Amino acid sequence: MNAQMNQLRLEQVQTSVEAYADLAKRRAPPRGWLKLIRESLGLTERQQAARLGISAPTLHKSEQAEADERISLGQLRKLAEGLDCELVYALVPRKPFTQVVEEQARTIALQEVGGVAHTMSLEDQRPDTARLRKQVEQRTEELLRGRWSALWR
Repeated sequence: MNAQMNQLRLEQVQTSVEAYADLAKRRAPPRGWLKLIRESLGLTERQQAARLGISAPTLHKSEQAEADERISLGQLRKLAEGLDCELVYALVPRKPFTQVVEEQARTIALQEVGGVAHTMSLEDQRPDTARLRKQVEQRTEELLRGRWSALWR
């Protein structure tokens, strides 16, 4: 895949996940969403379990598993549907994906240019700082134009 396609795909994914950025800052209630919503609706464990066709102890264990972040997505989806809720699942990046890729390319460029500069300094031929910066920038741009899978070696 060429760099333009990589960039386009990355920007599309970034746009898709931006809608969830504010939600990512929120934390689930300490006792979990399932229990909070069930109790807010005025349903007892027994009542909700009967609506779902499971036992009250099974519902209790499931609510606890959700609060402890040990529940499967499939199980959570089924229990959310039982509360007439949609399960919304998203991975929200801590920083823009484009920044992640650029930082990775820059890291590789710094390693490569730094290795050459070290060898040259052993021979008393080390380039000046401005030249090194320019080489890092050029190498970063080259890496970003290439196969991005090579950035994650």
